[in-house]
Parts: sequence; C-alpha cells; structure tokens
Amino acid sequence: MTRRFWVYIEQENGKPHQVSWELLGVARRLADEIKDELEKSGDTALVEGVLVGHHVEHIAREALHYGADTVYYVDDPAVKHYLNKPYTTVLTQLVKKYQPEVMLVGATTLGRDLAGSVATSVGTGLTADTTHLAMGSPKEGEKKLLMATRPAFGGNVIATILCRNHRPQMATVRPRVFSMPERIAEPKGQVVREDIAITPEMINAEIVEFLTDKASTVNIEYADVIVAGGRGLGNPKGFALIKELADELGGVVGASRACVDAHWIGYEHQVGQTGKTVRPKLYIAAGISGAIQHKVGMQESDFILAINRDPNAPIFEIATLGIVGDLYEVIPAMIREIRARKEAKHG
Repeated sequence: MTRRFWVYIEQENGKPHQVSWELLGVARRLADEIKDELEKSGDTALVEGVLVGHHVEHIAREALHYGADTVYYVDDPAVKHYLNKPYTTVLTQLVKKYQPEVMLVGATTLGRDLAGSVATSVGTGLTADTTHLAMGSPKEGEKKLLMATRPAFGGNVIATILCRNHRPQMATVRPRVFSMPERIAEPKGQVVREDIAITPEMINAEIVEFLTDKASTVNIEYADVIVAGGRGLGNPKGFALIKELADELGGVVGASRACVDAHWIGYEHQVGQTGKTVRPKLYIAAGISGAIQHKVGMQESDFILAINRDPNAPIFEIATLGIVGDLYEVIPAMIREIRARKEAKHG
C-alpha cells in the first residue's frame, strides 16, 4: 500500500508560488514521521505534487528539485488562469484516482478558495491556516494521523485538529510558516501528465479582465527587510517615518494588529498570528510591545531589532538587539546614519 502525501503546486501566469516548495519540505517531514509504521506494515510513503495550468511542465519538473517523488499535472489552455469550478473538478478527479492520505495547500487567496471547494467535493475535513503540522497518534497504538494546529478565537486559543474518518486529511498553511527546503541538484522523481478533458460544462465563469490592486503588490511574506510599526507610533502619521526607514533599507512596511484594527494602515501590512508570517533577514519592530500573537508571526526572522521606550516590553525577549528609547528620536538618527554611509560610499 502506498501512503501519499500531496501538495498542491500553486502557479500564476506560469510562475510557482514559493509556499508550494515550503509545503513539499513539510510533506517530506510528515512522511518521515511515519517510518516506524511503514517498517511494520511494509507500506511505502510518497511525497507528491499536483498541478493545474497551461504550459506548466517546467513547474512540475522544478517541484522535483524540492523533494517531490512524483508530480501529476493537467495542462490545458482552458485552465491557464485559475477558476474555481474547473480546478476543483480536476483535483477532485485526481484525489479519487490516487486517494492521497494527506493534502496540503498554501493558505493564499487562491489556495483558501480552492481547498474548501475540494474538501467539500470529496467529502472530507479541512483545517485552515495551520501553523504547525505533525503525524501523531491520538491514543497509544493507534495509526498516526495528521495533527494540524491553528489559532482560534482571534488567536486566544491554539487548537489541534484531527480528521479521523475521512481522506485526504487536508490543511491549508500560510506562506513562510515553514522554511524552504534545500533545492536538490539532481532529483530522481518523475512527472506524469494526466489527460483530463476540460469540458464546457466544467466552466461556469469567464475571466474578462485582470485589475491589479496596488495593495496586492505588497509582498511582505517574502521581503528580506521589514520595518514594522505598532501602537507606540501614537498616530497613523507615524507610518510615514516607518516607510522612510524601510525605503532607505530597501524593505517594506509592516504593522501590528492594533494599528490595522485602528485603521492606521491596511491589513496587507499586518504581521502576526492573524496576519502574515514573515522570515526576513532583518525585522525592525518600532513601538511594538511584543504580544505573543505578534511574536509568532515574526520570531523566525534572522535579525530582530526592537525599539521601545519600555525596557520591560516583551519584544525584547526575542530581539537580537534592543534599543530602549523614543522611536521618534532613534529612527531619524538611523536614517541620517544610513544616508551618511551611502554618501560616503559613493564618494
């Protein structure tokens, strides 16, 4: 018997979303966590990707470099762009054909829309926005199940959810919750093209035009530098200073939930348990106290610089470097020093 761990490989305009590679790494870890069961039963475990689009074979082959044993893909002009009904129909057919045990989907706008539809179509459960995944036994001696952990009740409770009686066990995972696996130079997997006809009755909508929201260009999850502001800014005008520093560092602006709830800045900038999870090389937290809901969204940053007037602020507990002081004095001084160094460098 083959126990399949599936990852939906998300793509847009022929470009893969990086969360797909992150999830392949997670799927490999999950498969490794049932090795003891495999040894006893003689079963095998495979990490597999599933992909839908047009001219996407190169993405399928790239998935092999991130640990997929097999990638099943459907290539048709009718599904070049995402539409819920044909994508759901295709994935439902593939799930019924191969019967995966686990299926992971990125908790992107597209992934959230698709995962719920597929789960409903195949009659299984779905844990949304998971922050931790593991294969575990609910009771001693029981077969290991996917244990999907997610925040609930606005982040005040952490729940671990099981899907005991239905397959696949599905979960969506936010980008950057897990790290990228190392790229394999010479993979040994295979790609399999699935011939599923996309018929007119599968398509109940038509894409007329793409309108790009400027906010959608804020790619905070994959930014190398983030300068984030909190309620310590005092007012929304403080984000002008935050942006000035971010621009000098070639970074983007982040924010705490309190600032978003106060309508000081848009949700697309929110970092934390109910916002975006980030892993930048540099994270500057200015005027952010460091509530646990915020920390879980940024604590994996390579270098954390915290600026706060309160020496006992929780953010200092995880900061690489902390500055106790007024951010309206510290940040302008930082900007002046950065500009002076740039001028000195360029003569």
